Amino acid sequence: MANLQPPIIWTGDAMVDALGDVLTTPLRAELQQNLAVSGVSIDSRSLKKGDLFVALPGEQADGHDYVAAALQAGAAAALVEQGRDIKNLGDSDNLIMVRDVMKALEALALAARARSNAYIIGVTGSVGKTSVKETLRYALEKSGVVHASEKSYNNHIGVPLSLVRMPENCQYAVFEIGMNHAGEIDALVKMVQPHSAIITEIGTAHIEHFDTMEDLARAKAEIFSGVVAGGAAILPAASPYFELLKAQAASCQIDHIISFGNAESVGAGVQALAEKVKLHPSCSCVSATILADKVTYKVGMSGAHHVQNSLAVLAAVSLAGADLALGALSLADHDGLVGRGERHYLHAEGGQYILVDESYNANPTSMAAALTTLGLATREGRGRRIAVLGDMAELGAQAIDLHIQLADTIAETEIDEVLTHGPLSHHLHQNLPATCSAYHATSLADLTDYLLRDVRAGDVVMVKGSNASGMGAVVDALVQADESAVAQSV
Repeated sequence: MANLQPPIIWTGDAMVDALGDVLTTPLRAELQQNLAVSGVSIDSRSLKKGDLFVALPGEQADGHDYVAAALQAGAAAALVEQGRDIKNLGDSDNLIMVRDVMKALEALALAARARSNAYIIGVTGSVGKTSVKETLRYALEKSGVVHASEKSYNNHIGVPLSLVRMPENCQYAVFEIGMNHAGEIDALVKMVQPHSAIITEIGTAHIEHFDTMEDLARAKAEIFSGVVAGGAAILPAASPYFELLKAQAASCQIDHIISFGNAESVGAGVQALAEKVKLHPSCSCVSATILADKVTYKVGMSGAHHVQNSLAVLAAVSLAGADLALGALSLADHDGLVGRGERHYLHAEGGQYILVDESYNANPTSMAAALTTLGLATREGRGRRIAVLGDMAELGAQAIDLHIQLADTIAETEIDEVLTHGPLSHHLHQNLPATCSAYHATSLADLTDYLLRDVRAGDVVMVKGSNASGMGAVVDALVQADESAVAQSV
């Protein structure tokens, strides 16, 4: 019978060595000798038996208030700040006392990176970071043990947490690195120290925090500051900021610069080049050259942006020394993440309709890509292509104009109906082309009710907006309504 026990990622001795002078009180001899940590958690609600609980203080909640619950749930130990009053602790004394919990997490992260022999890849960009990270996870799993950051754990907590969770024996690791402001990536990538760094497409996400797009691009290029000697940069050849990114990489002594792109939109000298691309309603077929190797493969999602991302993924797979052919084959099975293209097949009178969940986040670049992809979808029978759009956040003074400009993208597609919600999306509603039907909802409940009344068999419904717009609630409501209807019919 296979051993189902999770591997041990930290022992007591290893933690003591890693924490150094951040540790304020020596561990009990028994705890140091017997401690076996198989996971790391900052949330007592999702903690698993054998996890280390990290009691991070936060604006909304303080992890120290949940130490007792974590230990009762089976935490191997809790990382806590010296002098804190831990309520309801009972008989447990499996506490690791440190002067600063965040500093302790960072110390463990640096130790995890220092002991690792894995080939490490860092990913940043305005759009596609999480999709590229997850696609790399699937592609590299065909060649060995892979560790990758969960969900979109890409900030000052998510990156060190992901490093601390990295098993010592993994052969490949992929870390997503995000930012809202200049300087944030620099601090994070110096923990990760990747062998190669991918920048996906750069768009106007977070532009309100920058004076120019060039400044935003330079902030993304901070990822090069942590690339190890002899490492590589993987850059989008068609980006208007390609030369800027290339220069920034060179300034960090990165000589190995790999560009990726489609033959129709880039010039000569691109090392990861899609020579032939066929976009189908539910997939994309590609013939490409990846660092001199010819490969033909299928991407399990439609859209030119997914093809672009696949080129960056396969370039990284090749640089990592993993099996390129097996990595390319894995792309056919990667058909969308929750909130990032996941498809739901729901019931309508007389058949089914497709709900495409793009609700995790949105900016003008990703919104245009999602709308273009919706325009490729196959409508069955009397079905329609319906875009359900919420506001895009963090666009600053350009916010209204950037929403209105989406009308041009919609005019170039064969989208039949556009439903909007939010004050910024109302400007888009007022400027939609006459070729599509339109409805502006006064609330998310109104939007959901309209959809439930309006949707019919054969429709393809795409829902997208920034997190703050709450469009994920619309997706959840549609899925729950379908589950309730199915349960009642049984």
